[in-house]
Amino acid sequence: MLQPRICGLSLPWHRQCLHSLARRQYATGVAEVATTSAFEAPPPIREDDLSNMMRTYKPRTPGVRHLKRPINDHLWKGRAHLPLTYPRKGHGIGGRNNSGRVMVRHRGGGHKRRIRVVDFSRMEAGKHTVERIEHDPGRSAHIALLNHDATQEKSYIVAAEGMRAGDVVQSYRKGIPADLLKSMGGVMDPAMIAAKTAWRGNCLPLHMIPPGTLIYNIGLRPGAHGQLCRSAGTYGQLVGSSDAQRQVTDGTTPKSKNIYVNVKLQSGEVRKIHKQACATIGVASNANYNRRQLGKAGRSRWLGIRPTVRGVAMNASDHPHGGGRGKSKGNVIPISIWGRTPVSSYSSTNTRVARQGEG
Repeated sequence: MLQPRICGLSLPWHRQCLHSLARRQYATGVAEVATTSAFEAPPPIREDDLSNMMRTYKPRTPGVRHLKRPINDHLWKGRAHLPLTYPRKGHGIGGRNNSGRVMVRHRGGGHKRRIRVVDFSRMEAGKHTVERIEHDPGRSAHIALLNHDATQEKSYIVAAEGMRAGDVVQSYRKGIPADLLKSMGGVMDPAMIAAKTAWRGNCLPLHMIPPGTLIYNIGLRPGAHGQLCRSAGTYGQLVGSSDAQRQVTDGTTPKSKNIYVNVKLQSGEVRKIHKQACATIGVASNANYNRRQLGKAGRSRWLGIRPTVRGVAMNASDHPHGGGRGKSKGNVIPISIWGRTPVSSYSSTNTRVARQGEG
């Protein structure tokens, strides 16, 4: 039997300053929240969260000596919501395409899985209650099962760090609700709207989010689903409006209007995104995913990862680094098995200057 131990880690800065880390007991079911208004208070702050700790085990066997896992005791212990899943099968498990050719090496085997249908668009308005937080074998971040309070429809979303069962989240992509406007006296005050909507787990257009807010599941175009910052622990930061402007006419006098906002990613890159695109407040959950240690080779095989053979260990006919006597690649530039230079030497984005009149 594995005997767990707790290994402490320093808390990252973005999780120290985030308003979403708070005090609440762990739960696997829906907890009742006593509120008198739909816009009374944001989700609770959790200070006793152990998600910044790593769990180690007493080395009963060699396979658990170096095993380290994030502490996620709040995760649901049962099965997923089956209507929102479908089986993962076919050639894609082994990295093949529709004609059977290997497109991705070192893939194959692994435990049987089911794909979770995750809602990245968040177009459905109204209050949604978080029923539980689940593990998704198809992604590094956790997912949250939501229940629409009015229609009782269920959906999966990428969970925010600190989100727990019983929290209430909303989507404001279709506009500001009438009851929220009524509570503010019918006055469209951007600061007051941000104070009542920019809470952890809520989905908003970028122009409704205050500058400096940490966001994830960021869309790139108006009406599109979230595409950026969806893996565990990722986030972007809204740094303000963009300088890119275009001329608009209201029928009498032309004027300039900002249509983009700047979002700074963890890599340091600043992306110019349309202000009508969506984003979710917070940081993607399971931030300690990159600190885990599998402990043994068999655990990688359970995940569907096959071994990787070094090029210098191959024959000359199998790899440009193969052949020769001893551990030598032949005094050549490191290249891939197809003769290309490493991918890291290329940029993943188009560095051309934006065309005139774009947007």
